[in-house]
Amino acid sequence: MLLFFTLGLLIHFVFFASIFDIYFTSPLVHGMTPQFTPLPPPARRLVLFVADGLRADTLYELDENGTSRAPFIRNIIMHEGSWGISHTRVPTESRPGHVALIAGFYEDVSAVAKGWKENPVEFDSLFNESKYTWSWGSPDILPMFAKGASGDHVYTYSYDAKREDFGAQDATKLDTWVFDNVKDFFRHARNNQSLFSKINEEKIVFFLHLLGIDTNGHAHRPSSRDYKDNIKKVDDGVKEIVSMFNHFYGNDGKTTFIFTSDHGMTDWGSHGAGHPSETLTPLVTWGAGINYPQRVSAQQFDDSFLKEWRLENWKRLDVNQADIAPLMTSLIGVPFPLNSVGILPVDYLNNTDLFKAESMFTNAVQILEQFKVKMTQKKEVTLPFLFTPFKLLSDSKQFNILRKARSYIKHRKFDEVVSLCKELIHLALKGLSYYHTYDRFFLGINVVIGFVGWISYASLLIIKSHSNLIKGVSKEVKKPSHLLPCSFVAIGILVAFFLLIQACPWTYYVYGLLPVPIWYAVLREFQVVQDLVTSLLTYPLSHFVGYLLVFTLGIEVLVLSFFYRYMLTAGLTAFAVWPFLTRLWTRAKVTSLSWAFFSVLLAVFPLMPVVGRKPDISLVMGAGLLVLLLSLCVVTSLMKRKDSFRKEELLVHLLQVLSTVLSMYVVYSTQSSLLRKQGLPLMNQIISWATLASSLFVPLLSSPAVFQRLFSILLSLMSTYLLLSTGYEAVFPLVLSCLMFVWINIEQETLQQSGVCCKQKLTSIQFSYNTDITQFRQLYLDDIRRAFFLVFFLVTAFFGTGNIASINSFDLASVYCFLTVFSPFMMGALMMWKILIPFVLVMCAFEAVQLTTQLSSKSLFLIVLVISDIMALHFFFLVKDYGSWLDIGTSISHYVIVMSMTIFLVFLNGLAQLLTTKKLRLCGKPKSHFM
Repeated sequence: MLLFFTLGLLIHFVFFASIFDIYFTSPLVHGMTPQFTPLPPPARRLVLFVADGLRADTLYELDENGTSRAPFIRNIIMHEGSWGISHTRVPTESRPGHVALIAGFYEDVSAVAKGWKENPVEFDSLFNESKYTWSWGSPDILPMFAKGASGDHVYTYSYDAKREDFGAQDATKLDTWVFDNVKDFFRHARNNQSLFSKINEEKIVFFLHLLGIDTNGHAHRPSSRDYKDNIKKVDDGVKEIVSMFNHFYGNDGKTTFIFTSDHGMTDWGSHGAGHPSETLTPLVTWGAGINYPQRVSAQQFDDSFLKEWRLENWKRLDVNQADIAPLMTSLIGVPFPLNSVGILPVDYLNNTDLFKAESMFTNAVQILEQFKVKMTQKKEVTLPFLFTPFKLLSDSKQFNILRKARSYIKHRKFDEVVSLCKELIHLALKGLSYYHTYDRFFLGINVVIGFVGWISYASLLIIKSHSNLIKGVSKEVKKPSHLLPCSFVAIGILVAFFLLIQACPWTYYVYGLLPVPIWYAVLREFQVVQDLVTSLLTYPLSHFVGYLLVFTLGIEVLVLSFFYRYMLTAGLTAFAVWPFLTRLWTRAKVTSLSWAFFSVLLAVFPLMPVVGRKPDISLVMGAGLLVLLLSLCVVTSLMKRKDSFRKEELLVHLLQVLSTVLSMYVVYSTQSSLLRKQGLPLMNQIISWATLASSLFVPLLSSPAVFQRLFSILLSLMSTYLLLSTGYEAVFPLVLSCLMFVWINIEQETLQQSGVCCKQKLTSIQFSYNTDITQFRQLYLDDIRRAFFLVFFLVTAFFGTGNIASINSFDLASVYCFLTVFSPFMMGALMMWKILIPFVLVMCAFEAVQLTTQLSSKSLFLIVLVISDIMALHFFFLVKDYGSWLDIGTSISHYVIVMSMTIFLVFLNGLAQLLTTKKLRLCGKPKSHFM
């Protein structure tokens, strides 16, 4: 069985990884020829300001007094330049945003494995094509463009990463550092002849990365005064830098300025998904080669922003984020980045019609080059009779469009050239997408076949080894045929040969060959399938259909809860009513009422506000007080039973109570310190990490009795959870644990009611590592309900704490008791542990349910895996790469979350067994405990 779970874990890792191979592979191709406009550019130099994390609405809107937060930028919009909204794509993170801006393509999600800092693939960029680039800002962003550049013409100036602290100082100092260093750089250049000559060359770029707004947004949220004041500081800094440039270069009119952002930010200070607050960023351009403001009487957009921002009379020019790269390259006359998929926004250009037409033609040829390389690569690795070319852009059509465009330029029909080139670009981009997703159907089919095979095999294993469903149906044991293994070996060889002659990546072999052994294992159990069908035919059809409908309804409720959190409320309400529809109410009134009360109480949490709420430390303090009150009651109760409560166990409980008190103090103290902008106190940080480290081994010092061990686990994990809480979610694990304790009792009652076994006193049952396997029973139909309850409680454990099914569901303020200096992996790990704590509580309770109902943990856990996998398969079909970026990001997030939950279940099952069965002693040797 251990081998089965190991293989199951590996298979689930493959299914999890498949989503990235199918939907998130690198779009880059190599081997193209650089393309540039063969006319003199309007600018000699370009200054790029990127205000990290700046939302379009917060910059453009007027404040409560009717004045702009960025008066200099607004003056540019009205009197000097062009403006609009830059639409970003998922994932809305700093690295992909900067890659889109500077390299012109949308990066795949594989870069997240490098923390968005290193280059997972090499790519060309504006900086690489420039003669010289100087950049100032964050050490997280600048190195990736310098490292990928050919030669040593990209210079970076970064502050220490420790400055990126969400609590220790005013984050505007990050931007002040950039502005001051740029000024010092130009002062130094006047006395350095070599540097002076370099910055007077043409085709040069100055890049100012401004991280303060993003840092203040994470620390204080975009609605805060800190975030909005930072915008004013940036506006003042930009004004000073522009004045300095104009003065340094003698107002030669050869400098272009571009002000934009890499991504926006949600109301609760996170980003990564596709909400409009994350994907709508500002774009303001002015200087050499840029159109002056255009007054208009009316504009047609699908939003009401113009009226809200009082900019309805100034022409708004929206672009996709990748379009900014070709705009910048055309302005300073460098080749378009080789992998750019941006479309030159000619409406921003103030130049001759010939320049616009030639630039657009160059843009079209540059993207067409990528299409040709992509098509050639795919054609070379596909069998001729299987290759289906992109029919909308044949070789003859490419030639005709390019010939016609050249003819139009010759006859000075420039508008026709622009429209024709745009048509060619759109066809080439469609073709690029076509070849990029060429194998998607093949991969998807293989994953689905593997998924269905795995679910079928797990179901057959449950029926064969853990149930009485087919016992006595068939006494005849057929000798296995050699035809079946030979057939599957032949199929495997054929699949491998097919992939080999097409030079497919190694991952294709995994997806193509994985279903072969899985379905071989399924068909080996053909006799079980026959016996199952025979057994089911003896059941009344109405009963079978009824059970199937109830099971399907339960799965659909779980799936819908990812879209509508209130479905969990509906489910928990149904749970509350359940005992009153059975004989449980007559047998155990107190237990039934307790179940109903805590189910209804837990049902309130999915209706509470999601992440984005304001921190409310009083609720965290209240949760801590409830834990202390519950501890007092439990310890008093246990002390009355002198025979089962030793001084050692009392010491453990007192230690855990002290830990809870310290956690409450740290939360309150840290919040006060951060509000005063004094940073995270070192002592608080030490206590927080010590509490986290001790939370997993202190419960092992407690008694292995079911109630005492579960209570000890709750106390230890609650201490950590309080440190990671910012509001009402601090109360959630407490209510969840109360319901879990009642669940253990009520499952005992249901088992006694069905006459399967006699009821044992809960106080007499102990967790044991060496459980007597002769006490295990076979599975019954009611055990499917128990497994469904577990999955439902796990889903509730995720959504009940205010999370949403999105990768931007997390509030960085949760980790401020542990660290405030930006560290994506450490912060991500802490937030992941916060999510897992309620899961651990549920899994520990599940261990007790299995123990008290005399079930093998493996048998019930198999049903849980089957239910989870059916949900995962459901979400696999719902993944899409079309529609709004919010829909795309959400669909992918759903699959990732449910697959992660399934994989974590295997680990959590092991962790729960460790926490419940192991026993440590403060002194002396550990004793063995048996039931």
